Amino acid sequence: MSSSRPVALITGAAKRIGAAIARRLHAEGHDLALHYRDSAAEMDALLAELNANRADSAIALRADLAEFDRLPELIANTVGRFGRLDALVNNASAFFPTPFGKATPQHWDDLFATNTRAPFFLSQAAALHLKATQGAIVNIADIYAERPLHDHAIYGMSKAALVHMTRALAAELAPEVRVNAVSPGAILWPEDGKNESAKDAMLARTPLKRIGSVEEIAEAVRWLLRDATYTTGQIIRVDGGRMLET
Repeated sequence: MSSSRPVALITGAAKRIGAAIARRLHAEGHDLALHYRDSAAEMDALLAELNANRADSAIALRADLAEFDRLPELIANTVGRFGRLDALVNNASAFFPTPFGKATPQHWDDLFATNTRAPFFLSQAAALHLKATQGAIVNIADIYAERPLHDHAIYGMSKAALVHMTRALAAELAPEVRVNAVSPGAILWPEDGKNESAKDAMLARTPLKRIGSVEEIAEAVRWLLRDATYTTGQIIRVDGGRMLET
């Protein structure tokens, strides 16, 4: 079928920031292809919610982004279902510590596969479809792409590569396709928890003195996709001023 509404593919869309982006774009009128890997229950609930609001407006696509063949398949399945692609949101991310001296090639491969390689090859597979709709790509980066986080060197390097990719593809795909990134600060605490003193110390270094919300990230993504028509190659920090820290 062919949709008259704009269509977005969002990776890592089952929960947290990805689910917030899905809800915001759906409310804006997008039909959605929602990628997930393991969070089946959360994806089922999100899919039911969105399709209850507007029938047949969202589909779920399961894939391990480390498996290269699944990447063009995600694009093909999205276009096959909706007939077009207007937006690609590379949100899925791997995050875990890799202390120097204990890091392994497998750590490197796992982090770069999800955080860098998948966004690049998804963008490559999507490019012709996005050019046809004058579409856009938004990558979810991280302020730690620009400053080191203790014990997370490989993660930061993978996000730094994503930032470079954003600028490189903005030049490669212009003028038809805009490519930008959102770089969050403290939005959600890690799923495995963070001690209270560390939370307090982080907020003390944040000029706005609070964590951000997933809705604030989602709104930044929406703006870059829909309203920022003269913006490309930019990294938009949504970090409460953390990068002002001296």
